[in-house]
Amino acid sequence: MDLRKIKKLIDLLEESNLSEIEIKEGEESVRLSRFSGPAPAPMYMPAPMPMAAPAAAPAERPMASPTEAATGGRAALPEGHVVRSPMVGTFYASPKPDAPAFVKEGQSISAGDTLGIIEAMKMFNPIEADVSGTVVKVLVQNGQPVEFDEPMFVIG
Repeated sequence: MDLRKIKKLIDLLEESNLSEIEIKEGEESVRLSRFSGPAPAPMYMPAPMPMAAPAAAPAERPMASPTEAATGGRAALPEGHVVRSPMVGTFYASPKPDAPAFVKEGQSISAGDTLGIIEAMKMFNPIEADVSGTVVKVLVQNGQPVEFDEPMFVIG
C-alpha cells in the first residue's frame, strides 16, 4: 500500500469523528484507530514516593505489630480469593472520572465482571473477576500506581 494513501487515511481519521478505519486492498490491509474520548484522569494525585532512608541499626528498629510479625511484615489480608495486579500501571476504579466505580465492597459479582482498569503504556486493560462472590475488600484506590502481583481485591 502506498505511503501517500496511508497519510491520507490518517488525515481522514483526524478530521472525522471516527475512532477506527480499516482498509483492505488485496492481501494488504491497514487499520488505524484512536481513543475517541478523553482518557480517564485520576481523581486523586498519587503522593510522591518517599526517598529511601538509610537502614536503621537493629537496636533502633521499631517492633512489628503481631499482625505484621505473623505475615512477615505485610498487613494481613481478609479471608477470601485475592485478585492480584497482572501488570505495573495506574489503577482506575471507574471508566471515567465522573462515573461510579465498577465495584464496591459488599457488592456481589460474577466471574468475568470488570473490577477496574489498569493503564499501562497508554493502554487501558480491564481487570476481570476470575471467581464469583462478594467483594470483601478493595485494596487499591483510584489513580494509585500498582505493581505486578500486588493484591487489589479480596473476593469472598
